[in-house]
Amino acid sequence: MIRGGDIAKGICLLQKGQPYIVVDREFVNPGKGGAFARVKMKSIKDGSVLTQTIMTQTEVEDAQVDTHTCQYQYADTDNYHFMDNETFDQYEVPIAEMEEKKYYLKENEVYELTIWEGKVIDIKIPYKVIFTVAESENYVKGDTVSGATKPIVTETGLTVRVPLFIKQGEKILVNTETNEYVERVNG
Repeated sequence: MIRGGDIAKGICLLQKGQPYIVVDREFVNPGKGGAFARVKMKSIKDGSVLTQTIMTQTEVEDAQVDTHTCQYQYADTDNYHFMDNETFDQYEVPIAEMEEKKYYLKENEVYELTIWEGKVIDIKIPYKVIFTVAESENYVKGDTVSGATKPIVTETGLTVRVPLFIKQGEKILVNTETNEYVERVNG
């Protein structure tokens, strides 16, 4: 249990039987009445947002979640397969529960898995990821006006709009929250 006054960003609370991570907390001390915290939480399981006012002396249940740094190994028809870098434990994550993550998982890359009650409930994808362009059409310089873009496909199957000068085989940096091209990566 944790007191309302001790809630901070990043703490996991148990609400409606699900773990929520605190994304914003505002402490309010009104002239009359008791102080309280206005807390904005995001469900780790489904991404829903919950805003709640909690009196500073009220106790709320904190969710006991663990994070493990794991290497993504491969996907079969039903599961993503990860291996813990320290304990070498194997984790299977059903693809059906996190299908939207498939375009961001690259073999042998390291990701953080959030585990609650022995079950993986989230795969943390980095904010920006480097991809190799697997498919790209060639455009001739002068074909279009400045700022024109074209669709490409990365090695994981993700489709991204990029500037016309990007060619097949090049590496690009992509914002994983918006699926937008950030820059070309050399090397």
